[in-house]
Amino acid sequence: MEEYPLNFIRFNNITYGIIVRSAFVEDNIHFFTPPEFSQQLAYMHHPRGKLIEPHVHNPVPREVHYTQEVLFIRRGRLRVDFYDEDRNYLESRELGAGDVILLAGGGHGFEVLEEIEMIEVKQGPYAGEADKTRFPGLDASQIRLPGK
Repeated sequence: MEEYPLNFIRFNNITYGIIVRSAFVEDNIHFFTPPEFSQQLAYMHHPRGKLIEPHVHNPVPREVHYTQEVLFIRRGRLRVDFYDEDRNYLESRELGAGDVILLAGGGHGFEVLEEIEMIEVKQGPYAGEADKTRFPGLDASQIRLPGK
């Protein structure tokens, strides 16, 4: 797996994914996503005793055109295959326990490399099969992992 604690998967100025590795550490608050993303992803590191003021979120109308999802890998290993909007394969990345990924654009597929437990967060309500278009994936000989 990659050694960098933060990975942006970008092709032709389009962000397809953001991976925050379990080793990522920074003080304070760090947003990884631009404000126009429909799903926001941030890392927060605060010292003991810091108070975060109680608050409620105001109703703000938002329009979501594409589902973005976040996966939290609790245990195991997962390969993520990235595709552009035309279903062309771009590359793959491996995730392990403690890693987090925002799937921000294009298409994606997965192969479970070790038995996995993960948590998925995405916009709702879920529209079932109307929410996605499935297409054929790759065979093992086509996999491209950076650094391998």
